[in-house]
Amino acid sequence: MKVQAKQGFIEGAWVRDVSVDVDDTGRIRGIERGAGIGSGALDMLLPAPLNLHSHAFQRAMAGLTETRGPDPRDSFWTWRRLMYRFLERLTPEHVEAIAAQVFMEMLEAGYGAVAEFHYLHHGPDGTPYGDIAEMAGRVLAAGQETGLGMTLLPVLYSYGGCDRRALTGGQRRFGNDPDRFSGLFEASEKLVAQGRADDGIGVAPHSLRAVDPDGLSQAVALAGARPIHMHLAEQVAEVEEVEAHLGARPAAWLLDNHAVDARWCLIHCTQMTGAETRALARSGAVAGLCPITESSLGDGIFNGTEYLAASGRFGVGSDSNIHISLFQELATLEYSQRLRDRSRAALATAERSTGRVLFEGAARGGAQAGGRGSGQIAEGQWADMVGVATDNAWICNRSGDTALDSMIFGGRGQDCISDVWSAGRHVVQEGRHVRREAITARFLDVMAELGQDI
Repeated sequence: MKVQAKQGFIEGAWVRDVSVDVDDTGRIRGIERGAGIGSGALDMLLPAPLNLHSHAFQRAMAGLTETRGPDPRDSFWTWRRLMYRFLERLTPEHVEAIAAQVFMEMLEAGYGAVAEFHYLHHGPDGTPYGDIAEMAGRVLAAGQETGLGMTLLPVLYSYGGCDRRALTGGQRRFGNDPDRFSGLFEASEKLVAQGRADDGIGVAPHSLRAVDPDGLSQAVALAGARPIHMHLAEQVAEVEEVEAHLGARPAAWLLDNHAVDARWCLIHCTQMTGAETRALARSGAVAGLCPITESSLGDGIFNGTEYLAASGRFGVGSDSNIHISLFQELATLEYSQRLRDRSRAALATAERSTGRVLFEGAARGGAQAGGRGSGQIAEGQWADMVGVATDNAWICNRSGDTALDSMIFGGRGQDCISDVWSAGRHVVQEGRHVRREAITARFLDVMAELGQDI
């Protein structure tokens, strides 16, 4: 298969008249620059970033938690209680249908793959299914149906807080001790191995609240060279709890007690000091940022300018999936820095525009976080690519960095996506997923069954 474009972002540079040759396995076999392109060539070709943080099942809650609760100061913690109540209703069939809708929306938004932070493991009372990896299989099946590349991240979740209190209510569906988690991981690993060549697996110790130091060490050992993802320093109350029980702030404790390196993706990190920010940047880990969800939950603002100035690596994820929009995640990240510092073009450099810094950083950081050979259009990489139409009122036939800036900050970049490939699978054509109608019909049936009162 050959994909041709009038301009493309190839190996970190803008190229005119490019032809990308994709082999039967879904990898890029060759790239011809200055090619003689045909009349069907795309206007622009970009790498499709990996969505580095998703809880697929939460898509079914979108729009249902925006009323004021009994607490006059609604917060992340009140939202969390509603989420646990909602969890009690979900069956494996529900989860598969919801995940398929989510993954389809990710592809239409321009993502080429996802790292699914998967912690919904068991039945409503916490009893494992006969197949302990039943839910993991459902998530993988949704990825296969939609064509979205997958890094599955089974989550270790053992406690309700740093005091090691027992899990209650909806949390019981997450719970495993390290030994049972090892069995879950092995079963999930077998499912991944039986699937597509581009899918992978890592581990996700949920957080320093939900996993004790010994459990964290066991999860890290289980990962080996594979990705390790963990929520870190998301909320002020979390920082205070960890500091009270472990004697240090979350980021400082983790960096002091583990060899944090390029395998790691630390999610949110919205409550870090300047010293912690610079230390995380030096580690080579990826900061997994979810600006739309962080805004929704009132998490706080990531120290983006300081982190990037220290050459920190980052990517973006849709997290709660209340609104899946790659370009809005990037714009929200930039705007948060501007609002905090009363600045403009906060993350731009002398050589690269704001949009270029954001898009290129998210593509490369997402690939690293997912342990996926993608993130740029280059020989040997998976063919995760986005085709863009520029002959419209949103991009106005602009090119290069200016076209990226227009897509991200003009607010309508997603409307300009014409095609998306994931490992060579051409799953979005003319702006729509090839199985959109069937996937959405099944999702709507599930939502009708679940109802709206949570």
